[in-house]
Amino acid sequence: MNIVVLAGGLSTERDVSLITGSMVSRALREKGHRVIMLDVFMGYQEAETDISDIFDHCQEASVPEGVITAKEPDLAKVKAMRKDQSDCFFGPNVIAICRVADFVFMALHGENGENGKIQAAFDLFGIRYTGTGYLGSALAMDKGISKKMFDAAGIPTPHWISMKKNEQKTLAETGLGLPCVVKPCCGGSSIGVFIARTEEEYEKALRDAFRYEDEIVVEDYVEGREFSVGVIDYRALPVIEIAPVEGFYDYENKYKAGSTVETCPAQLPAAAAARMQQIAVQVCECLGLDTYARMDFLLNDKGEMFCLEANTLPGMTPTSLLPQEAAVTGMEFGDLCEKLILVSRKKYERD
Repeated sequence: MNIVVLAGGLSTERDVSLITGSMVSRALREKGHRVIMLDVFMGYQEAETDISDIFDHCQEASVPEGVITAKEPDLAKVKAMRKDQSDCFFGPNVIAICRVADFVFMALHGENGENGKIQAAFDLFGIRYTGTGYLGSALAMDKGISKKMFDAAGIPTPHWISMKKNEQKTLAETGLGLPCVVKPCCGGSSIGVFIARTEEEYEKALRDAFRYEDEIVVEDYVEGREFSVGVIDYRALPVIEIAPVEGFYDYENKYKAGSTVETCPAQLPAAAAARMQQIAVQVCECLGLDTYARMDFLLNDKGEMFCLEANTLPGMTPTSLLPQEAAVTGMEFGDLCEKLILVSRKKYERD
């Protein structure tokens, strides 16, 4: 197949996306596919008179492999690097190259990549891509909306409220206690997530979180063990436990090798693991995530489990969770990449 692996972009998870794209591209090439890795924002900036034969020189058209730094990317610097300085989100030739591909592997994370906007645009352009469609992506990306749907469907999640920048509430007005968690409504990779243990920390967390977005979620802090469950085609993978060596599962602990101990299958009673897998599938059904996704959970010392959120384009980096879960079932990384394409093709066969 001729495959575009789409990565990069302008979200705070840009660096993570470039690593995902690099690993997926390498794996799919080893499987015999012709692969072009594109940065959705930078595009293919060389003068190209005939896009139709672009896959004859895949390596030249692909962007270099990236690295994840300890800090989130400087997006202003990224914007300044684009040659044409256009205000269009799609870089030069991105749509044209994606249209001549057999399939687009979505290696994007965060804003635009996971909020359904690119998926909706691709639907209009007739471009086939991996992952759930625009509506499920939008619902899962917005934690305020997804948590409302969790509540309506009886999916356990920490007590929460959403808050807009121009309607800020004191801690007493939220009805929540301390400690609490403050996070952007549509963020990812734990960027902009703060645990407040005092009222002063709560006020500072609001200021910091509102730097990322104009709407945030504040929820009860749940002391307990952290888990994740991947779901492919409504079938749950083994549960994985995430135990940061220090602190909580923040941006640095997610992507710095050796900072987190990950155990799969998680050491849980069989009934608890099955219940968590059941809830993960229920989340997919609730939000309409019909291809693949990964759900994050907390389990307290009373045995109560809480679903935090759904990730519609889970990371595929060396330390990412979904590939580790798939490996336990005997699925190698390249096989997983092809499986995600195969599952995603089903939504076009139904049309």
